[in-house]
Amino acid sequence: MRTVLMAAAILGVPMSALAAEVPATSKIDAVTVFPLGAEVTRTAKVKLVPGEHAIVLTDLPPAANPASIRVEGRATDKLEIGSVDSRILSIPRTDATLVATERKKIEAEIETLRDAKTVLNAQVQTAESQKALITNLIALPTRPAPAGGAAAQPENWSQLLALIGTSTSDVHKVILETQIKMREVDRKITDLQKKLGETAPVLDQKLEVKVFANAGAALDADLIIRYQVTQASWQPQYDARLTTGSKAVAPKLALTRRAMISQRTGEAWVNVALTLSTARPSASSVAPSLTPLTVDFEPERPVPVAAAPVASGARNPARRGDAETSDEQKSYQGKAVSLAKISEVPATIEASPFQALYILPGQLTVPATNEPKRVVIDTADLDPTLVVRATPKVEATAYLYARMTLPKTQPYLPGQVALFRDQTFVGNGRLPLLTPGAEHELGFGADDAVRIKHAAIDEKRSETGIISSSRNDARNFRITMTNKHERPIAITILDQLPVSNNAEIKVEMTAKPTPTKRDVDDKRGVLAWEDTLKADEEKTIEFGYKIAWPAAKQITYGR
Repeated sequence: MRTVLMAAAILGVPMSALAAEVPATSKIDAVTVFPLGAEVTRTAKVKLVPGEHAIVLTDLPPAANPASIRVEGRATDKLEIGSVDSRILSIPRTDATLVATERKKIEAEIETLRDAKTVLNAQVQTAESQKALITNLIALPTRPAPAGGAAAQPENWSQLLALIGTSTSDVHKVILETQIKMREVDRKITDLQKKLGETAPVLDQKLEVKVFANAGAALDADLIIRYQVTQASWQPQYDARLTTGSKAVAPKLALTRRAMISQRTGEAWVNVALTLSTARPSASSVAPSLTPLTVDFEPERPVPVAAAPVASGARNPARRGDAETSDEQKSYQGKAVSLAKISEVPATIEASPFQALYILPGQLTVPATNEPKRVVIDTADLDPTLVVRATPKVEATAYLYARMTLPKTQPYLPGQVALFRDQTFVGNGRLPLLTPGAEHELGFGADDAVRIKHAAIDEKRSETGIISSSRNDARNFRITMTNKHERPIAITILDQLPVSNNAEIKVEMTAKPTPTKRDVDDKRGVLAWEDTLKADEEKTIEFGYKIAWPAAKQITYGR
């Protein structure tokens, strides 16, 4: 009878320090990747005899969060887990014997070179002695005559000078050649010392996990070890493929959601079951708190009192206080084989009120090199509404937008979206965080079948009043829109009205027709005209404004 292991069910029962250690090998079975971080699931099989055991796992990465380690599983008989301990181990990466042999060889070479340097140094010292002797010979002509007035034996100065010249040249040559050899020996010693440092044993870090368990009988157990790592993530990417349709065919939008998965946890995920989650376990778990905010009158500053002179050498309390205040301030400032269509297999989606899980099909491999792996999650087939939008004041170009309503199943995380219009790539956009069922618009480039013209009709500046009490600035524009599509198209024209920041500056608007929206997207003064143009229809917008202000003052246009 297989029973579920009871992890931490008997934490109060101590395990013997002499529990038999049972080494176990685990492998990665599944990984759940979050937008930041991942939960890794490993499995291990062990055989146990009755009694207390310490099951030892040494193949976990050092990047695993020890606080997140959980052990559970199933066994063929009763197995109780008392505690789970973990520690970081440093394990030599290469064979220690080979390293020791190589080090001894290098050390012997260094010792031989040092002996050779000693011999060369002795040669230099000998040559220096010879050099001193030659120097003494040079001083012979200046030595005093023998005592007692005896006649000095005449010197053969020509032979002596020849000897001195030859000997001096030979000695200098010996010293120079020996010093060159010594420098070469020093370079070899430096290179060998560097090599010696590189042959030091390289240590790999591993996380050792000991599972203290008590087996009631001989049994087989399948352990499941879960832990979290932070050096992993997935980011959403999207393909938006718009088919604009025709007069008789409605437009369609296929929104494909993909994921870019990467990790550098120190262990490769080879042929594992991958699940993507929208949960963020590494984010804050509580809302930020606020501290009281008070307001009061500024305290009155005391009248400064002149300080008495301080005697030389005495401690100045005022300076001490200034220093303390300064310190306090510093501390504060811190290819295809048939005609069948090739398709991508989507993920299975499990949605809950607080997260969405995307269970990817098959088994996947993600290397620990931080290279991104691209997978498809799902594709939503939407029925968009096409809208043309233009800001003729800035650019007389109409742009095509697709207004869509997202599925009501799960949120769409922020990410880059590749835009395709009728199978042609037109650029990149970006999706913000969108809740289930939200409405959003995506731009798909210029629409050359809709023509926009913007013209200034007149601009007048004048003064009114008998004594020119006020000045006026009036400007009028005409916007022309023409639809050359074979079907009607919704169009939105955007423009703006100056906004007064002073009660003495009056702004009046004239518009025909009147704008359908004002302060679009909560932007003051931004106006929108929404309309529908039939095939080959042309419409105009007459728009203008008049600004009046006191004649004694000047106005300026700003943003």
